[in-house]
Amino acid sequence: MVKFTKDTTLAKVLGDAELEKVLAKHNVPCLGCPFAKIEMNKLKIGEICKMYGIKLESLLKDLNKIKS
Repeated sequence: MVKFTKDTTLAKVLGDAELEKVLAKHNVPCLGCPFAKIEMNKLKIGEICKMYGIKLESLLKDLNKIKS
């Protein structure tokens, strides 16, 4: 079982259609950003949430529901 945390990189989420839907639901702008694709191995979910004012706990809860 995969456990997503604030330190999970964007690379571990992108590429899975179900997880990408969760990111879209939470208005994570990185899905269409060309820079995010370059930096996805370094960008962490916690950092993205902080940058864009996204509720981290809610996002993690929804991501972890998919992969539990």
